Amino acid sequence: MKILLFTTALLLSMTSCLPAAESGTEPISIEQAEKQLTEGEQLLDVRTKEEWDEGHLENATLVTVTEKGFLEKVLAKLDPKKPVIVYCRSGTRSAAATAELRAAGFTVYDLKGGITAWQAAGKPLAK
Repeated sequence: MKILLFTTALLLSMTSCLPAAESGTEPISIEQAEKQLTEGEQLLDVRTKEEWDEGHLENATLVTVTEKGFLEKVLAKLDPKKPVIVYCRSGTRSAAATAELRAAGFTVYDLKGGITAWQAAGKPLAK
């Protein structure tokens, strides 16, 4: 029993030492997202069509997370073998989408603060 507890504690301590962006458990910063986007990662906007029309990140794909068949629509538009950065307005919907996509086998990074943080940092939007 003591060996099992020790092994579990050891494994937990090892995984907690990974950088958040590497482990994929925490949202990534705007700077990290920009770097990953230059490396060709996919970009997924999970907001509504109305929000999209007001402005979105360049080269993003729109699939609204609250619509029926979200996962099927994402699978039809994105390559599940390539990492994807997900964003919404502020982070709530993208967190839900991130969990669903990870469960489906995607490598997913959630943009910290969403498009609101992107705009606050003075980053451009496409229309």
